[in-house]
Amino acid sequence: MGGEEVVAKVLLAEDDDSVREFVSRVLVLHGHSVIEATDGAKAVELMNTHHFDLLITDIVMPIMDGISLALKVRSERPHVPIVLMTGYANESQRAHNLSVLIEELLAKPFNKDQLVAAVNKALSSEAKVKKGAK
Repeated sequence: MGGEEVVAKVLLAEDDDSVREFVSRVLVLHGHSVIEATDGAKAVELMNTHHFDLLITDIVMPIMDGISLALKVRSERPHVPIVLMTGYANESQRAHNLSVLIEELLAKPFNKDQLVAAVNKALSSEAKVKKGAK
C-alpha cells in the first residue's frame, strides 16, 4: 500500500550520536541496512570498502563536511542518490545551491515520516534513472 519502497544499503554520516541513532533505527525498521560514520573522512573510508545505494549526510561535521563528502560521492559514484541533513539555515542555503548534486534536503529537527519520505523519494529517483539508463 502507498508508495513503492525500495530497500537499500545506506551510508549514514552524522557526528551527533542521537541523530545518527534515530536515523539508523528508522531506516532499519523500514528494511534498509545502514553503515554508520561519525564524520566525512570515515564515510570516505567506508565508501571505498562497501557498496551502498544511498548517502545520507549531515552538512556540518568535523574533518570533512557533508557537502565535501557529497561532492566526492557524486564524482566517484554518480548513480548514488544523496540526502543532506542540516540544522543551520545558512548551510541550508548552501545545500539549495547544490540542488543538482542532491536529491533531498532534510532540515533538522525532522520526524520519522519526513525521513522516510525523503529516503523513498531519493531511492525512487535512483530507480527511475537506472531503468532509463538501459
